Amino acid sequence: GRQGMSLAGAAGHPGSAPDADLVDYRRLVARVDARAEAVRRRWPAAMRCRRGCDGCCRHLSVFPVEAAALRAALEEQPPELIQALAARTGRQAAEAACPLLVEHACALYTARPIICRTQGLPLAFRDHEALRVDVCPLNFRSGETLTGEDLLDLDRLNQTLAAVNTLFVRRSGGGPADVRTPLAEVLRAARQGLPRGA
Repeated sequence: GRQGMSLAGAAGHPGSAPDADLVDYRRLVARVDARAEAVRRRWPAAMRCRRGCDGCCRHLSVFPVEAAALRAALEEQPPELIQALAARTGRQAAEAACPLLVEHACALYTARPIICRTQGLPLAFRDHEALRVDVCPLNFRSGETLTGEDLLDLDRLNQTLAAVNTLFVRRSGGGPADVRTPLAEVLRAARQGLPRGA
């Protein structure tokens, strides 16, 4: 059966450390990753997503909580990598490759946003009250029969991410919860935050 995405046990308070503010988001990431791993284990031949498969890695924008998680990951990277990634942010058109994509792999794979973690998975969502299922055309090409256990409820995931983001913004005192930031801006801000001469 599907595991619920509960916000129970939320941690952090206004003025708490950034890591505490990101606890709910990191729990959600862990749940999405666990679901993705379960699908991969159940359908090893049908899931063709792997390093080098980057057709879905396009410029995107992220919620404040996701931007904060990316900033935290960038702070752990060498300044040269941050400079190199920020230098790749010239084109922001939706069809342009993600600036984190380096030699067909994500430079911040472990910190990639939620949408990147769901790419390739069988997704269920409502479209004008009809339930639709969507899968990457490279996956599940042999007529496999998917069950509810295989599907990630995209509407529920998006609602949970929005709630986690709202809590994060309240605790961290950030700006409006519904303003999304392009990845390119997150990278340029990280470059600007580097010490002089780095």
